[in-house]
Amino acid sequence: MTEPLDDGPPDGLRPTELEMWNAFRNGNTCDLSDTNPLLNDPFSPRPWGPERSVRAGIVARLLLSGPPARPGRVAALKLRGVQITGTLKLAGGSIAPYVELNGCRFESELLMPEAHFTTVRMVGCAIPRIEAARLRTEGDLHLPRCRVEHGIRLTDAQIGTDLLINQIHVRPDRRGRAITADGMSVAQDLQAELIETYGEFSLRGAKVGVSLSLRGSRLRAAAERRALNAPQLSVERTLYMTGAWVSEATGNQGATPPFGIAHAGTTNRGTRLQPFECHGGVRLDDGRFGDAVDLNRARFVLSPREELSLRRIATPELRFNAERPEEGRVVLNGAKVVTLIDKAASWPGPGGLAMGGFVYENLVPYEEFPLGRRLEWVASATPEYSPEPYERLATVLRNSGEDADAREVLLAKQRRRRETLPLAAKLWGYLQDWTVAYGYRPGRAALWMAVLWAAGAVAFAQIDPAPIKGDEHPQWNAPLYALDLLVPVINLGQDGYWRLDGHWQWASAALILLGWILATTVAAGASRLLRRG
Repeated sequence: MTEPLDDGPPDGLRPTELEMWNAFRNGNTCDLSDTNPLLNDPFSPRPWGPERSVRAGIVARLLLSGPPARPGRVAALKLRGVQITGTLKLAGGSIAPYVELNGCRFESELLMPEAHFTTVRMVGCAIPRIEAARLRTEGDLHLPRCRVEHGIRLTDAQIGTDLLINQIHVRPDRRGRAITADGMSVAQDLQAELIETYGEFSLRGAKVGVSLSLRGSRLRAAAERRALNAPQLSVERTLYMTGAWVSEATGNQGATPPFGIAHAGTTNRGTRLQPFECHGGVRLDDGRFGDAVDLNRARFVLSPREELSLRRIATPELRFNAERPEEGRVVLNGAKVVTLIDKAASWPGPGGLAMGGFVYENLVPYEEFPLGRRLEWVASATPEYSPEPYERLATVLRNSGEDADAREVLLAKQRRRRETLPLAAKLWGYLQDWTVAYGYRPGRAALWMAVLWAAGAVAFAQIDPAPIKGDEHPQWNAPLYALDLLVPVINLGQDGYWRLDGHWQWASAALILLGWILATTVAAGASRLLRRG
């Protein structure tokens, strides 16, 4: 860095640069925009002449070693409608003045890796590329409504307060990345609402001190890339991947977002909800979110091989109210959620969901979510039988007081398991299901007992059997005899004293056999209940 200049401007400045120099010392805005508003669009192909241009070297000289402010003023670089020619090189520099550019054009890329700023605000600017790895700011970094043709690099950048890139349009670099912000740290909010990216948005290992908002944004993946790649992302509060209410006023160049964007349930005339859209894979594996992950009305357009991957995320609340992906998979393996707020229509069908080891403690559906649909949800996540999702669902239902629904879930688990068993075990399973529903419907066993007892009592009332020992027998009692045969182990004082012949022997043997079957299945069900308890 050179020594600060004296009060006078250097020789060789163009008239536009001299105007910028004097405005810098006064803290005023150097406005080179045209009186015709149609000629001020920095994104149009119409060229701007030299009367609106300043050299990047002069801008760098002002920022790195500019003149002192005039008495009673604060030096600041404020440009409007200016074209900066050449490459602006600020790498490694320490820039004290406030920087604000509105509707400006950069002829070449903006180089500021390892630079140290106070606050940088560039609104609605056309920039070929921003190279800002390890950038540090004491205050905000604002890039709303800018267009960047060859990507933004903010790897390991440290933003002192907020990073605001609402309504930015970014096309990819040669590696297919639109925004590369791996390891970036933002002390407060990261607002990326209504943005358009045409390559990967990479936030690997990034940290956000408050919330990360992607409301109404549209992310599109480049070839062989994800649309959003953010493993190990840490957000102290909420990640919003939801819709934003927009209107014609939203894009007004005179207002910086978020003031032109409505977040709540706005129903004003002329407004519409623009959902968050992601065309390509999303990876949020191992993320930590302090309040919630909100996917309300999000739209994920995936190819058959792409995923919305939420592996091992940890958050108090997951709001899964997105549109159902037509293809691809939603992966929740190993995720830990306190409250799952969801909707039946949001989950993909069989083969489109994986949730092995997914732990949740409470279920709060957005709308009616019948138990049958909830069982389909579990079945779609287990193409091959796995007991854990059924047991997790049953535990959550039981903890919320839905004991009957919990038993239905465990019964569904047994029926699903039965399909994996060999033939003999499968037949025994069908018998348990048909008789006492694997012990989860004990009333059915009592009903069978009552029916068989009544049938046996009626049948045995038709006979008067001879005693086995003439002088050692109780009085014949047909109902008590039928119950003595039907209930195993317990002796009611009738069985073993009477001689039955012919088909009555077969009837008594049938009652004994059926009694043992019912008792065995009830005992198996009771043991499962005790183990659950």
